[in-house]
Formats: sequence, C-alpha cells, structure tokens
Amino acid sequence: MKIIIESIPHNEQRYETCGDWKFEGDTLHVTVSHTEDNYDFLIGIHEAIEAWLCRERGIAEPDITAFDVKFENKRPEGNDDEPGDDPQAPYKREHFTATNIERILADQLHVEWSEYDKTINALEQCQTKNAN
Repeated sequence: MKIIIESIPHNEQRYETCGDWKFEGDTLHVTVSHTEDNYDFLIGIHEAIEAWLCRERGIAEPDITAFDVKFENKRPEGNDDEPGDDPQAPYKREHFTATNIERILADQLHVEWSEYDKTINALEQCQTKNAN
C-alpha cells in the first residue's frame, strides 16, 4: 500500500473540487488544491479516509467522480454545499465520516472551521469566475 497526498494549483484539479482521489493499482493518489499546509493536510486526510472507505465498501471512484461533476454542473449560483453531503451521493456515508474526522483534526490544529470553509469556497468561486 502507498498513499500519496499532493498539493497542486486549484486549476489543475480534474474537475471543480478542492480534493480529489483515485487508486492506481495499490497506490492511492490524493490531490488537494494548495492553500496552506494545515488546510492542505486536512483536505488530504479527508480524501484519503473517504477513498479508503469507498474502496472497502465497493463504491467505484468513476461513479463518485461522475456524481460530483454532475452536481457541480447543476450547482445553483451561491450554493456552497459539498457534493458528498447530497442525500443522493453514492458516498454520503463515507464523506460524512471523513468530514467528522477532518473536524476533529481541525480542532487539534487550532484551525477555525468557518475560516477554513471560507478559504475552500473562495477557491471554487475563483475557479468558476475564471472559467467564464
């Protein structure tokens, strides 16, 4: 087993997301939109947990990516919900678990969740504006 968490510029993500993952053989590759070290770490851990739980439960990454892309394409302006929070998300339980662990780690790192959330949402709004 090998897990790689890599920070990249937001505009290099495969689609509109601040964190992405895929398995390549026995390697889990996670990419996070670079903001700052603690934030990158939190996003990376969230994605790694989510990915591992999905793999263990037989939820395929292409199904998750397809759901996320569809969600983003239909996102109403001003909506900052995460695709994994949607009741129709095929990975909602796994996302919920990863978010809870992410929140615990944020507390331990003295990361203010509301500021963290604003930073993530700003990335996505910036990307959307640049695409238009």
